[in-house]
Amino acid sequence: MESNRLSETLVTFIVTYHDEPLDMLRAAIDSILQLSLSAQQREIIIIDDGSQRTDVLTILQDILDSVVYIRQRNKGLSAARNLGLRMAMGKFVQFVDADDYLIPTVYEHCLDIARYQNPDVVLFQFTQKEGRTQDVTKVKTEGPVDGSVWMKNNNLKAAACSLLFRRDILSNLRFEEGLLQEDEAFTPQLVLRAERLFHSDAQAYFYRQRAGSIQHKKDKKHIAKSLNDIEKIILHLQDLAATQSHTNRQALERRVAQLTMDYIYNIIKKTGSRKHLEVRIERLRRNNLFPLPDKDYTLKYKLFRNMVNTRIGRAVLVATLRK
Repeated sequence: MESNRLSETLVTFIVTYHDEPLDMLRAAIDSILQLSLSAQQREIIIIDDGSQRTDVLTILQDILDSVVYIRQRNKGLSAARNLGLRMAMGKFVQFVDADDYLIPTVYEHCLDIARYQNPDVVLFQFTQKEGRTQDVTKVKTEGPVDGSVWMKNNNLKAAACSLLFRRDILSNLRFEEGLLQEDEAFTPQLVLRAERLFHSDAQAYFYRQRAGSIQHKKDKKHIAKSLNDIEKIILHLQDLAATQSHTNRQALERRVAQLTMDYIYNIIKKTGSRKHLEVRIERLRRNNLFPLPDKDYTLKYKLFRNMVNTRIGRAVLVATLRK
């Protein structure tokens, strides 16, 4: 009976928790329980990443039979997700952060793709407007398309929570532990593995911006680590691109250029220092990542490239963005 049950599991939901308010954790889980998945079709794994709360199980008391709760010492989001992946039995995997939630009426559209279209990856959108929902009859979906072809022609949003993916395409791919903004390394590599990718404008996930979250820390040590980690990811993707087939290489080159542009923008925005910018620009130059390549990716990319590739343009960007 147990092997039967596991073979029927359509989606494993990996919910990561670390000291978020308990009502948010419960809202995240309730959003999963509201989906049209039977108990046999879903698996909910909650990874408590060393929270300081002693009453987590209290908020879960009435649904303990519906979830798997695991507590580890604090190792970070990457380690928590990797533990969830090691335990996952579902055909598909969906990440949910404990302070966010799925929008059930819209997420059903993604489930239908998983049920009937045999996808490797379903890319969807998130919203930051609480209570917002869409008319699913007007949702647009494209696919299937090879992941490398899609990424070669589109800008990728790297948030790992905004995709539903087939577990068996992972192979040995995991999140790098100890890395900030780990999605930037994980998601492009996952998308490259997809032979059947569907891209939808369904806003199926509510992403909550909290002032106390790690993404919003403003101390200098955190900013330096965040920038250093993104630089490390860019260099890794650049090295990976050099080993790939033609289409995969073009896809990764676009991603590297986009990520480098975002990295330079964040250097200016977070440090406000022209000197700091020039030091990091020189490091990019030594690794053949600067000047930004002359590519017709998007209008935003072209405008930023024209500005940042000159000293005068960089001076204007610093004066404008640091205000």
